[in-house]
Amino acid sequence: MTSKATQAEIEKALQDLPDWEHEDDGIVKAFEFDDFKQAWAFMEKVAQAAEAMDHHPEWTNVYNKVLIRLSTHDAGGLTGKDFELARKIEAAL
Repeated sequence: MTSKATQAEIEKALQDLPDWEHEDDGIVKAFEFDDFKQAWAFMEKVAQAAEAMDHHPEWTNVYNKVLIRLSTHDAGGLTGKDFELARKIEAAL
């Protein structure tokens, strides 16, 4: 099991993750694309990164909008895995 991040670690990690917000025991970000096809292509890239890490996001998709929430459930909150995946998600843009 990965250890849960401290508040200071969360604040430091979020400095390098534009528009990600700390909510409850996770981090969230909304993404908007020109159309559904672009949103779906983005989700495919994220899915591949998440599967490679064996760390999967909670997400919703409505047409051109994707909302992603990251949290490590077995740790009861945020861990380094969440921030690593968030960085990979940013790279997928």
